[in-house]
Amino acid sequence: MYKVFVNELPLILTNKLSETVNEDYFLLNGNAIHEAIEALSKKKLKKAYIYHPNHEEILKKFTSKIPLVVAAGGVVTNKKGKVLFIYRNDKWDLPKGKLDKGETIEVCALREVEEETGVKGLKIENFLRITYHIFKRNGTYKLKEVHWYAMKTSFKGELKGQKSEGIEKVKWKGPKKIKKALENSYTNIKILFGD
Repeated sequence: MYKVFVNELPLILTNKLSETVNEDYFLLNGNAIHEAIEALSKKKLKKAYIYHPNHEEILKKFTSKIPLVVAAGGVVTNKKGKVLFIYRNDKWDLPKGKLDKGETIEVCALREVEEETGVKGLKIENFLRITYHIFKRNGTYKLKEVHWYAMKTSFKGELKGQKSEGIEKVKWKGPKKIKKALENSYTNIKILFGD
């Protein structure tokens, strides 16, 4: 099963018919996929399912209809145990970005965090998970697959938001401020914190 978020609502790709019973489900073809995405993006549905019997094939078939953009990012913790957040598009988010040609996912994650926040000396501790969401660019829906890593740094320098990426603020946040930031964040970011 894959949970893909469309306008913060789940589009569930599943190979279990039992999950789709009494729910709005769509076939795994171009027209049906676009109908499901449109219904969720316009909030006509609270959630939608796309069914295909073969779990290994479902994401491959989905991405043959909706272009896939691979990205990577980090949940960065400093020596004080605070987590690095960015603020853009009126929401708190975590630093992440698109994979460059020939780059490994890990190198992408480190590069994007540094570019978007100015934080140096990053070390990957472990892989966390992959999240999925749909976005629209130039009138075309795309699926963003983000590979998330837990990272550590002892960086004490100035935080610099990447203006060209629309980042207005970069902040270290402790537990209370993280909780508050997550109230104005994305579902995929909340998932990373166990919400």
